[in-house]
Amino acid sequence: MDVAGRHEVILQSLRQGQRVGVGTLAELVGASEMTVRRDLDVLERDGLLRRVRGAAVSMLTGEETPYAARSRQRLEAKRRIGLAVAELLDDGETVVLDGGTTTLEVARRLADRRLTVLPLSLHSADVLRTAEQVRLVLPGGDIRPGELAFGGPLTEYAFKIMRFDTVVLACCGLSAGNGVSAHDLAEVAVKRAAVDASARVIVAVDSSKFGRTAFGRACAAQDIDVLVTDEDAPGDEVARLREAGVEVRLV
Repeated sequence: MDVAGRHEVILQSLRQGQRVGVGTLAELVGASEMTVRRDLDVLERDGLLRRVRGAAVSMLTGEETPYAARSRQRLEAKRRIGLAVAELLDDGETVVLDGGTTTLEVARRLADRRLTVLPLSLHSADVLRTAEQVRLVLPGGDIRPGELAFGGPLTEYAFKIMRFDTVVLACCGLSAGNGVSAHDLAEVAVKRAAVDASARVIVAVDSSKFGRTAFGRACAAQDIDVLVTDEDAPGDEVARLREAGVEVRLV
């Protein structure tokens, strides 16, 4: 198991129990206790857990999983989704790229493309800032710590004066009944503005977000043109989304 895989297993285990011993974690990831201790040091520096004698305690107490934790989860699925979404975009398009760890994988696939891209996160902006063929447009606004996502009235205003071919949305929750949702209301307002300013809506989300509903609703399922997700997506939800008119691509 590689480092990213070990970190994902460790964080999942801590979510299930208030305190998990180093020996137990070593058995779960198939590594030595010394390796696990090094992993715990890294995760503690990121603020994702707290070390105690011979064990670790999760610091993930909020509804929204921190960016640092999400960036370690389901990496292979996110990379496949990122590639598939990039292949849906034609050279010359104007694209809004939402914030999030899955859309960051999309950004990595766009670095050699001829596109105009407005990223809603400094993470994606950093990936694309040296791309020679990408026209990079930043929206302005407040920067949300951790997520490094743009938000606020300045960001929303950008969508009143610009129009886009495609918006690539990320989300905290997705269901046929409640559509695309997110925890942060400022983020939800920006997503809604981006959807209204775009001719096509692509949602890029891994299967762990299915069936969840976060606090704020960004758009209805009927507003989604294409959904790109991984093959672990629940069949019943996929069927309901297709019934709602969504083109679902499993990768």
